[in-house]
Amino acid sequence: MSASFPAGTAASEGLACCHICFKLAPATLHECPLCGASLHLRKPDSIQRTVALLITASLLYIPANILPIMTTSQLGSDLDSTIIGGVILLIHHESYPIAAVIFIASVLVPLSKLFALSWLCWSVSRHHGRSHQQRTRLYRAAELVGKWSMTDVFVVAILVALIHLGGLLRITPGAAAVAFGGVVIVTMLAAESFDPRLIWDELGDEID
Repeated sequence: MSASFPAGTAASEGLACCHICFKLAPATLHECPLCGASLHLRKPDSIQRTVALLITASLLYIPANILPIMTTSQLGSDLDSTIIGGVILLIHHESYPIAAVIFIASVLVPLSKLFALSWLCWSVSRHHGRSHQQRTRLYRAAELVGKWSMTDVFVVAILVALIHLGGLLRITPGAAAVAFGGVVIVTMLAAESFDPRLIWDELGDEID
């Protein structure tokens, strides 16, 4: 993606920031003189990589919500629970705060992050929107909250570790736990692959 860099920025002066040690060095060096990492004015193929990871996360999100996240075995009978099913069960037992936490962390947060990063990629590729500060804040929020989406996986892991009732009750994680963990990891990688500096590069296009 070609763009004219805004005047006064490091990129306009031909300087690149190392992603490892954050040292500024001439981009013509191609390698950081301090740590030896590759130097780029912008992350290579940032939008393409982010979109590919978002598509992968969206595909994983389907089995994460359809398949059971845990299976409870009691007295020979098995009960499968999905994420939404667990939230409904908690509401039925009037555990509203826990239900709200799981619903927000396991449903709203992943969906919000997918939509936020998708909109950022679209707005940058289409040069749409001039709210650079708001989009930067949106990116920072998506990057921050994404790692707190593992609530259901943590709950299942804790239950598996704590429940020991002599074989009367047994809890095993389901396939959805693996898929949901994949969603969280892939969306975190998508947030890391997106280069928020592309948002501000549009200023160069507007000035021109």
